[in-house]
Amino acid sequence: MAIVINAVSLTVAALIILKWAAQIWLERLNLKHVRAHAGAVPDAFKEVVDEGTYRKSVEYTLAKGKFDQIETTYQVAILLLILFGGVLPWGFNLFAHSLGTSAWVMGIFLFAVGLALSLPGLPLAWYDQFKLEERFGFNTSTQKIWWLDRLKGLLVGIVLGYPLLVLLLKFVDWTGSLWWLWAWAALLAFQTIMAVLAPVLILPLFNKFTALPEGSLRDRLLKLAEKTRFRARSIQVMDGSKRSRHSNAFFTGFGQFRKIVLFDTLIQQLAEPELEAVLAHEIGHFKKKHIPKMLAMSALASLIGFYCLSLFAKQDWFYGAFGFAPGGNIAPALLLFSLLSGLVTFWFSPVTHWWSRRYEYQADAFAAEAMDEPRSLLGALRKLNEKNLSNLTPHPIYSSFYYSHPTLLEREQALLAG
Repeated sequence: MAIVINAVSLTVAALIILKWAAQIWLERLNLKHVRAHAGAVPDAFKEVVDEGTYRKSVEYTLAKGKFDQIETTYQVAILLLILFGGVLPWGFNLFAHSLGTSAWVMGIFLFAVGLALSLPGLPLAWYDQFKLEERFGFNTSTQKIWWLDRLKGLLVGIVLGYPLLVLLLKFVDWTGSLWWLWAWAALLAFQTIMAVLAPVLILPLFNKFTALPEGSLRDRLLKLAEKTRFRARSIQVMDGSKRSRHSNAFFTGFGQFRKIVLFDTLIQQLAEPELEAVLAHEIGHFKKKHIPKMLAMSALASLIGFYCLSLFAKQDWFYGAFGFAPGGNIAPALLLFSLLSGLVTFWFSPVTHWWSRRYEYQADAFAAEAMDEPRSLLGALRKLNEKNLSNLTPHPIYSSFYYSHPTLLEREQALLAG
């Protein structure tokens, strides 16, 4: 396994290190900003959290930030080793010489590489769950549940991911130079089908869903759905508490399969009017057509990605920069492109997050209008930030790169101004 070094590989390595440096700088910038506000509770949050909770949220943010720096550095080191240590071409040649280069074999190769790349991250993921999250009282998972989740995820990947990989590779043989367009269409169709089937077939493999019991909360939520003309098949409670004390709410599925899902932890943490406001916010996303808009943008981004991949796949220097024989099978190009795409998408994060935050403001405004007052949503947001020990004072540049939702203060100001 020879180490690969040429102008292209040096450029790629430099871009990887540049991204890593930016991530570390952002983390340190944010931690410095948090420490600067770590004394008394800032005036803007005195009605939100008490001093003890605020101090704990600062400690949680600092601990997560330090851990993220270690994790980022570790991941970059693994990526550099994988890309330039000759491991990938060695594995590809092993498969090709032993089993051939059919789409079925190359699908196994890509899946095996993906599985192998996930293994180095397991110790850090385990530490995050059972040490860091445990330290701050969030972890409720057991070793059995944690490992079973990963086994189930692997099996789902084999059943669904492997055939999809084979199909994408088959399009190269079937459709010639336009393979990338057919592959994109197949991926889009797969994602659409999974949006319908996942709530029914996949999510129940990981969590238990039960109908929200008869009572005032159910009546309140159904009345809200009727008022906002939001049709849902059911309102269900998910046992999120078996893994974490973090909470959430969402709706999933399309058409007659659409259902509202509340984490059991959310029901435990919020009063009924606050739960109604949270649901109104989620309905706001639906009514404002945020989900199809974001899916359309995602589809456009993936179309551009497939087109760029088709261009790179024609370049001998792209293969040679990482030790692969030029031309021939497209599987190495697909693998390399997936590993390197983050070098581009990372820098667009502020744009995509600005777009996402804009939608959150709109959903908040819809919820306040549906409730005829903003107080319930404000109460829910405050409690959720308190219970989740959210960072109340992130640095603006950091939040632009990593926050898909506005900060609590930004959301409060927008709600009260509206």
